Amino acid sequence: MGIRYLKKSVTLQGRISAEEAEELQQWLKSQPRAAVNVGKCEHMHAAVLQVLLALRPRVTGTPADPWLQAALAPQASS
Repeated sequence: MGIRYLKKSVTLQGRISAEEAEELQQWLKSQPRAAVNVGKCEHMHAAVLQVLLALRPRVTGTPADPWLQAALAPQASS
């Protein structure tokens, strides 16, 4: 699965590895108003979480992992 890029949003699906963090970071920098859907994300590497916390895109959806829900809660909107 991985990351699915659309015009104005990106969807994180399944397990997101550290290798995907840099590409996600570059895409989010080029799309400052983009939304990130984490509803289908089962696990994300800490590097990917750091990208989301640093760039603070609008996060939609609710990941199944309770810890990840709490980490993203300040910027999430279901």
